[in-house]
Amino acid sequence: MQPILIIVAGGSASGKSTVVNEIINKLKSNDVTIIRHDDYYRDLSNIPLEQRKKVNYDHPDSLDNDLLYNHLTSLLNNQPILKPTYDFIEHNRAKTTERISPKKIIILEGILSLIDRRIRDLASIKIFVELDDDLRFIRRLQRDINERGRTVENVIQQYLSTVKPMFHAYVKPQKKYCDIIIPNDKSHEVAVDVIVCKIKDILHNDIKV
Repeated sequence: MQPILIIVAGGSASGKSTVVNEIINKLKSNDVTIIRHDDYYRDLSNIPLEQRKKVNYDHPDSLDNDLLYNHLTSLLNNQPILKPTYDFIEHNRAKTTERISPKKIIILEGILSLIDRRIRDLASIKIFVELDDDLRFIRRLQRDINERGRTVENVIQQYLSTVKPMFHAYVKPQKKYCDIIIPNDKSHEVAVDVIVCKIKDILHNDIKV
């Protein structure tokens, strides 16, 4: 049976990972692989750290979608991959890779995960998670300080110069490609239930075929 791909997009700190975790918990299945689009930021080892800090990581060009497309195609054809990993402190691709084996359900999550048509066309279900801009900024500020070693000034500067304008230019327009839009400022239990039912329906029909 060929695996199925589910893509979850949305603004930075909108709650994409929370939605993904809820889907997995309700599926009650271990046959799920999660791919973070962040791990596919381009390798910038050829430029110094201070320059890497200034790169616009919210622009589609910062991501290696050719590699991601090839990896997703391999997984959907039941072939394992060596997935890159990313170091947010070094602003660069890490030296270590992660072996990912194919599973029945593959979930791709990232702010720009629907930007590439080749990747969109692989998906059975496309989801967009949205949240009020102010709440997303507060969440991002807390996360980047606590988990990624950033300063308040650095987070604010990055948000105003790249995160906010890129959200309106590239991230938000992805909503038009989605099957389901989840507002994350309220309970999304019903939306998750619908998604889980659809996943089970697709898997069941594939088994019958």
